[in-house]
Amino acid sequence: MSFFVNLHRRRPRSVPVVMLLALALLLAGVLAYTAQDAARSHRRTAEAALMDHATFAAWEYARHARQMLDYDFWPLIRPVFYHEAPADGTLPSPAFLALSYKRMQPCACPYPPRFYFAVDLQSDRMTLSTTEVDSAVAAWVRDTVVAAARADFQREWEAAAIIAVALGQPRVVVYTVKYDNKNRPLHAYGFELGTGIVQAALERAYDKAALLPPELTGARPNDSLMSVRVAAGADLLYASPVQYDAGFTATDSVGTPVGRAEVTLTLRPEAAEALIIGGLPRSRLPLLLGVLLLTAGLIAVAVVQLRREQELSRVRADFVSGVSHELRTPLAQIRMFTETLLLERVRNPEERDRALDIINRESQRLTHLVENVLQFSRAERDAVQLAPETVRLDQLLRDTADMFQPLARAKGCRVATLIEDPLNIMVDPNALRQVVLNLLDNALKYGPVGQTVTVTLRIDDVIARITVDDQGPGVPVQDRERIFEAFWRLPRESESAVGGSGIGLAVVRELVSLHGGTTRVLDAPGGGARFEIRLPGARAVTSPGTIPAVRPATAEV
Repeated sequence: MSFFVNLHRRRPRSVPVVMLLALALLLAGVLAYTAQDAARSHRRTAEAALMDHATFAAWEYARHARQMLDYDFWPLIRPVFYHEAPADGTLPSPAFLALSYKRMQPCACPYPPRFYFAVDLQSDRMTLSTTEVDSAVAAWVRDTVVAAARADFQREWEAAAIIAVALGQPRVVVYTVKYDNKNRPLHAYGFELGTGIVQAALERAYDKAALLPPELTGARPNDSLMSVRVAAGADLLYASPVQYDAGFTATDSVGTPVGRAEVTLTLRPEAAEALIIGGLPRSRLPLLLGVLLLTAGLIAVAVVQLRREQELSRVRADFVSGVSHELRTPLAQIRMFTETLLLERVRNPEERDRALDIINRESQRLTHLVENVLQFSRAERDAVQLAPETVRLDQLLRDTADMFQPLARAKGCRVATLIEDPLNIMVDPNALRQVVLNLLDNALKYGPVGQTVTVTLRIDDVIARITVDDQGPGVPVQDRERIFEAFWRLPRESESAVGGSGIGLAVVRELVSLHGGTTRVLDAPGGGARFEIRLPGARAVTSPGTIPAVRPATAEV
């Protein structure tokens, strides 16, 4: 039953939180999709409205172009309507038509006809107003007019135009058809001229006509809103000076009576600012994606922080467990041998001395452990306060090594010191003693039984270099920085039976940093690990002097 209770208690409490964060991300995705869909719908509506405007503008342009072409063609075709076909089927003279045109035209036309013609639709015989027309041109006009009059011309039309490129030159043929009393086509009258008149009419329709309601455009010129192209088949008749490649394009036809010319009108996207309130909606996809990614990033950070919090809780639990184990062993030893002495169960003075030695050794271990915990607690609260004074560093190291000897002998090890010269340095002696004790304890804990731990002191210029070498397995290169992190232990150590709180080396680095020094791990020359401490401000003792007393280590309660 206890086992299942523990399983229930160990169930990860972060699962509901992660699920809520995932639901929040899903909700953010749904909201982003909904906003993007609404934006797309709004844009589609605006684009449809702009297409309607483009279609309307193309229709308006075709209507104005048709009117202007009719207006330009009418003075030229007007003489034809003054002559009815005689009953005997004879043709009026095209020369007479040309003369009539000159008489009826009050001023010179900028695009006068090249020649008038008359075609008998029964025999396909054609007469011209002048003999200077090339026979190939005359044949093309005759064949084209006969085919169009029979296939395309409608009785209700006054006239029709044929616009094409023929014999290497753009040509416009305007004609009308006369019918007999039985509604049969008898004659086709008309004229031929260049496409200049068509281009002029199409240009006027683009420049002068209001193709969109002025209430919307504010009377802006057409070239700032749209571009126009007019073509008869593959032949371009007119293109506005300004052309917009991208935009909303609509097509219309000028109509069969004026040459079946196709109008292509492109409305530039910038015109949306004038035609639609608020303009063409811009895509919100980048913003929505950015917000969604930011939300996902924040949720990822929250998950990472949650995992770190769980890891920190686990590490703290391990720390409490490790400290409890570290405290329990010396306390049990002290209690056992104290009871032995109190009950006078010792058989001789040697046993009594041995019991007192164990009590003293375990008390030192407790003091050392409590000092570590207190020091780490102060560092966590940024409450570490040093009391530096000038001390003989060589003497402090010897005293600390001597203090640690009983603990080393208990594991069959010994501590050796290699000190070249006496040194004076400004440090907090209790803090520095704690540093050295932590390094010695670390070396003793993870080194083999019977090893020799060596403490060395040298001076480089004004830098005091303290090294502690053990004969253990050493520290892998990739882990030489992480071992100074609080609660972190090497994988091989965390899986072993060796206990530890995981704060000893963190305390070492903190105290050395407060003294302005550095700490690092190297490979020891004889195998194992070498912990090196560098402290600034050292100076060799050149003459005998008074050695300041070193304060004994005390545990703060």
